[in-house]
Amino acid sequence: MTSKTFSLRDNSTGGQVELDVRSGTIGPDVVEIGSLYPEKGVFTYDPGFASTASCSSTITYIDGEQGVLLYRGYPIEQLAEKSSFLEVAYLLLHGELPGQAQLDSFIHSISTHTMMNETLLRLFNGFHTNAHPMAMVAGVVGSMSAFYHDTMDIYDARQREIFSHRIIAKLPTIAAAAYKHTLGQPFMYPRNSLDYTSNLLRMFFAVPAARYEVDPIAAEALDLLFILHADHEQNCSTSTVRLAGSSGTNPYSAIASGIAALWGAAHGGANEAVLGMLEEIGSAKNIATYVDRAKDKADPFRLMGFGHRVYKNFDPRATIIREMCHRVLNQMGQTDSPVFDLALKLEEIALKDEYFLEKQLYPNVDFYSGIIYRALGIPSSMYTVMFAIARSVGWVAHWQEMIIDPETRIGRPRQLYIGAPQRDYTPIKKR
Repeated sequence: MTSKTFSLRDNSTGGQVELDVRSGTIGPDVVEIGSLYPEKGVFTYDPGFASTASCSSTITYIDGEQGVLLYRGYPIEQLAEKSSFLEVAYLLLHGELPGQAQLDSFIHSISTHTMMNETLLRLFNGFHTNAHPMAMVAGVVGSMSAFYHDTMDIYDARQREIFSHRIIAKLPTIAAAAYKHTLGQPFMYPRNSLDYTSNLLRMFFAVPAARYEVDPIAAEALDLLFILHADHEQNCSTSTVRLAGSSGTNPYSAIASGIAALWGAAHGGANEAVLGMLEEIGSAKNIATYVDRAKDKADPFRLMGFGHRVYKNFDPRATIIREMCHRVLNQMGQTDSPVFDLALKLEEIALKDEYFLEKQLYPNVDFYSGIIYRALGIPSSMYTVMFAIARSVGWVAHWQEMIIDPETRIGRPRQLYIGAPQRDYTPIKKR
């Protein structure tokens, strides 16, 4: 707590209301408003919580004006260039980069927690083959609380650690099982000798009847995407995990709630929507028409994958992934694909068009990630699942931080009631 205060004028009395101010390491100060209701009888009103700090955190920092993203103080550009997804996972969970022995031990633990209980695996047979994979993943993750009772005590540090490793290790296995179920193909068990993303690709695309070799560029691209998606401060799904977790529910249920929130088209489903948009545009010759539609306020059409709720400058993750996107297209020999040709032409126009520049509607990470997933052969229905695998690290880190934070209270937002005033019941014969 700092000694700074923030003054509000109280129009009802003509006096001033003094509120304490907190300062973080970097970024805007926050005004403590907890005394407003008990002392003045008023709530604050902030739809979407766009100007509300719901907690204090040491994990991730975003400066949307400058296009800055830091994990535990480290710029995302440095981590993307020099680190790996599991090293970043360790950093987010523990607060510091690991030494070699620590990283080796962490990787070993993740690698040996990849298998699922066979009974849990058979749950997939209860879903229709045309069920959306996110529905299956959310359901199976929630059901893990019925199988792993030894990690249900949220106040036991060792049980929290085991849970953290389990969820990060098993989500790729669960995702692959969901994908195989939609195809009607046999499930491929994980191999502990493979790295995290190579193991995922093998479980997705290998079949028992043929030999499968993981493309190292594909594995590298996934690793980079997972780094970029690992955490993003108090976004919708992370806030959902924290809100659910604040009730004291088991951690598997809290993560399942985050998966459900991520499924929304405005959140994790955005990269799936990008491909849907490209398919709707259909051809490069139609771009001008659709760009004009996007500029028309009366037209509901939106160009998905452009602009960002937080970043008012270029999304730093998009800058990083753009190069990998072009590299993957070249590696996979798909630079002449109509869909990718359309995407790259749209990108070129958006980076030059005055309307996009004035509105700061730059391509974001969802625009490029959807293109990469398509190039790797991953169907659009699985895009949000891939996002969930990466973001699980951030969810777990925030959940752990919340559990040990002495300021944690059960989440309970208030409201501005605009319904009917108190009235008396009217018997049905008199209505």
